[in-house]
Amino acid sequence: KPLTFSSNATYVYYCANETIHGVEFAGAPVVPAGAVLVADMSSNILSRHVDVSKFGLIFAGAQKNVGCSGVTIVIVREDLLGRAQACCPEMLDLSIHAKNGSLYNTPPTWSIYIAGLVFAWVLRHGGVPEFDRRSEEKSALLYGEIDGSAGFYTCPVQPEMRSRMNVPFRIRGGDAALEKAFLAEAEQLKMQQLAGHRSVGGIRA
Repeated sequence: KPLTFSSNATYVYYCANETIHGVEFAGAPVVPAGAVLVADMSSNILSRHVDVSKFGLIFAGAQKNVGCSGVTIVIVREDLLGRAQACCPEMLDLSIHAKNGSLYNTPPTWSIYIAGLVFAWVLRHGGVPEFDRRSEEKSALLYGEIDGSAGFYTCPVQPEMRSRMNVPFRIRGGDAALEKAFLAEAEQLKMQQLAGHRSVGGIRA
């Protein structure tokens, strides 16, 4: 279904990858002229090439793909700085962080250190292009098994919107006994935390 926007939209916000239902945008949406594009890339940052020039603001919590919790990565267009409303708390005014070199408050040094190790590891293994390839390869393997199972496994997401980060599926349309057995046997094979989100159930890999 095509996206529709208000003709006078000031900004458009979207979540690049939604982890509960397993939905991901393959690219940045085209927004009305003059609208600022804002994206939450917490769960798929480093997994695909991003043309940051299309965005006014990108933010990503480090805890999904970059390291441990406590760090938020923010990429903001410079002309958007200094435009916070008077009611905006200082800690959310990005111009203050920019003026202080991201050191306005005491930084979470351990979390930043871990993020640095992850960045170095990603670069050693081929950078974003390599992890883009791996994400495509691994998710295609899972979706291929699901789609080729003659309905034993099913994925509720339309193929063009399927996430490469988290693959949700059901067994026999949501057979609770089979899904429980699947999870138990997966645990025996050291595949853990595969239960779907509590709001939707099923399996999530």
